[in-house]
Amino acid sequence: MCETAFTVDASRVTFGAGALAEVGPRMAAHVRAGARVALMTDPVVAAHAWPGEVAASLRDAGFDVVTYDAVGVEPTDESVLDAVAWARETRPDAYVSVGGGSVIDTAKIADLLASQPGELADYVNVPLGGGRAVAAPIRPHIACPTTSGTGSEVTGIAIFDLLSKHAKTGMSSPRLRPTEAVIDPRVTATLPPAVVAASGLDVLCHAVESLTARPYTSRPAPSPVTARLASQGANPWSDVGAEQALRVIGANLRDAVAGDEYARHQMMWAATLAGIAFGNAGVHVPHAMAYAVAGRVRDYCPEGYPQGAPLVPHGFAVAVNAPAVFRATAHTSPVRHLAAAEALGAADMATVGPDEVGEALAAAVTDLMRDIGAPNGLVGVGYTEADIPALVEGSAPQRRLLDNAPLSVGEPELAEYFRAALSCW
Repeated sequence: MCETAFTVDASRVTFGAGALAEVGPRMAAHVRAGARVALMTDPVVAAHAWPGEVAASLRDAGFDVVTYDAVGVEPTDESVLDAVAWARETRPDAYVSVGGGSVIDTAKIADLLASQPGELADYVNVPLGGGRAVAAPIRPHIACPTTSGTGSEVTGIAIFDLLSKHAKTGMSSPRLRPTEAVIDPRVTATLPPAVVAASGLDVLCHAVESLTARPYTSRPAPSPVTARLASQGANPWSDVGAEQALRVIGANLRDAVAGDEYARHQMMWAATLAGIAFGNAGVHVPHAMAYAVAGRVRDYCPEGYPQGAPLVPHGFAVAVNAPAVFRATAHTSPVRHLAAAEALGAADMATVGPDEVGEALAAAVTDLMRDIGAPNGLVGVGYTEADIPALVEGSAPQRRLLDNAPLSVGEPELAEYFRAALSCW
């Protein structure tokens, strides 16, 4: 039997300029006065005012604040385990994350492994880990994103680089979803243009992949019903957030990268909308491919990110694959791919036939990528055709994502998509 129902899961969301001042009072609804609260951030964000604002709000509310500011940007299993060791030693009663997806995801995992039995590998998605279910609630967690793209503040997904496999992986459970999200768009004022570009493209891919994912009605019904996956496939709830996010992106991403304050605030809202969408629908092939692109990087590192170590920011790692994939998936749901292109602002879509929809959506994405200075495909981040077998090897185990695609994807298809993604324009 296939699914006939879907479940809506979402964090409580507080959005608006100055919202960081609400973190302390909001935490008071979850833990007693005097409780120990772990404030987790990374060295880049720690240099700005935002963690200090949050710490002051927590202390004013009567909490004992302990800070961990060593979260890795694009975290690895090693950096995550350092945070876990700190959390186990510190034994916080609750967590607050102030940073991008790296910080929020690390806080989710630290919270889990300091609250529940087991080790990191036990919870990592199959086949790279044991796929253990999160059996009980973890500590309260308020997530405060500082980049306009991750969506992690409203999802139960946590991602990191598994160094031994040269690929990203992670874990997924509704219990990992932050208790609350406090989103203050003022934080975008300190973001370099490349970070706005990469995170914005991540939002775009969250939205398009959610909208074009395998429909929830084609998935097997869970047994018991409470075992329904967080990534359920495209559904009416996720469709609303995905389409609206794409409209906001099409109207604002270019100006946001250029530094416009209003547009940057709008991109924070788009990130939240897309996060709610993919937190319920899930993403698919471009993200599966991205895990290998990021995990096997040799020498690429864009301006605006920490220098000294190679790095493909997650949003770029996803986006370089996206046009090739959308061309391939368009025939499975031309109406949905057309809706995505229209929402991004593609012109003259009334004359586009079903066989042309994939190219129209790919063109809308590549035009945006080019305008905001994104890398031109895999070659733009340092790969060549000779790397395709290794990239396929790194992507093929990502079955949670690949099985959410609207068509069957194995190693031959991945090789075809990577080849088509070598250059976007």
